[in-house]
Amino acid sequence: MVRPATRCSLGVAICVLLLTASGRAQVVAVPAPAAPVRPEFSEFITRLKEQALAQGVSAETIEAALNNLEPLEVVVERDRTQAETVLTIDQYVRRRLTRPFVRTAVEQSRAHRKVLTPIGEKYGVSSRLIVAIWGMESNFGRFTGTRPIVQALATLAWDGRRGAFFTAELMDALKIVDNDYIELDQLKGSWAGAMGQTQFMPSSYLAHAQDWDGDGRRDIWKTLPDVFASIANYMQAYGWKSGEAWGREVRLPRGGPLPLIQKVGVRQSGCRASREMTVPVPLAKWQAMGVRTATGGPLPKVDREASLLNAGSKTYLVYRNYDALLGYNCAHAYALAVALLSDRIPTK
Repeated sequence: MVRPATRCSLGVAICVLLLTASGRAQVVAVPAPAAPVRPEFSEFITRLKEQALAQGVSAETIEAALNNLEPLEVVVERDRTQAETVLTIDQYVRRRLTRPFVRTAVEQSRAHRKVLTPIGEKYGVSSRLIVAIWGMESNFGRFTGTRPIVQALATLAWDGRRGAFFTAELMDALKIVDNDYIELDQLKGSWAGAMGQTQFMPSSYLAHAQDWDGDGRRDIWKTLPDVFASIANYMQAYGWKSGEAWGREVRLPRGGPLPLIQKVGVRQSGCRASREMTVPVPLAKWQAMGVRTATGGPLPKVDREASLLNAGSKTYLVYRNYDALLGYNCAHAYALAVALLSDRIPTK
């Protein structure tokens, strides 16, 4: 059987294992892509100023935000040395969904029910889900980041590894300040540019942040009604459907997940986590292939499609609401933690 080409890093070259017509394996060394050459930071900032002005940001905001700016080397370091994920999904969920954390989620849901209820009704997103995302993103508002957003994004854009992405986010951050949604010195967040209790990137802020209390500012940093409405609006935009479940844990027939995955096929598009699931097929088909509820009972007889998600020691059938969760953060550990946490928050 012909196998895909194999690659191995050699520092200055890439080793490519190819299968020749004769069937022999041949190793070919090709040069590794050259690292982008970054300009002087001051020169780069000059370009950013021109770009921001062309996008309609006022000269006053540009000068206040970008004058005398220096790169944050700690941000470059964090971006280049991000730790690989070493926790399994099971481990991640167990570590995040501790009893104290779940208890806090329940308490916060009850404490803010008066404002959560109308927000949930307007956007079609349950208050339980809003609280679960809020808890996962910022530990219920306790941790929102301390890095100056403009400086962090300018540094990441200049470093070049994902220059186009961070440049676009920087332009949006400048527009946030220019529109008086927040003062420049208060625009803080994570080293990667995620902001506030929702941990929105600037582009997500402009697209989804809400001014629920009507004070003229979409304050995802300190105003909880704005925080909750912004989360709900984001989830609505990504397809969350009110009244529908996100999925369920299931029991597989003898043979495990692999035969089922091979029979149904995996997704070929979407984010990485999405492509780790099967294509969605009707629950009736999963039932016919021997999939049962976690307790061994039959699957619900409803007209609904589901994808199979093999998550370590557990397996789930997930619906379209789960895809909406991946829209917030494309990682199964995150999406499952949010989903399971929301299930543990009482409706009343």
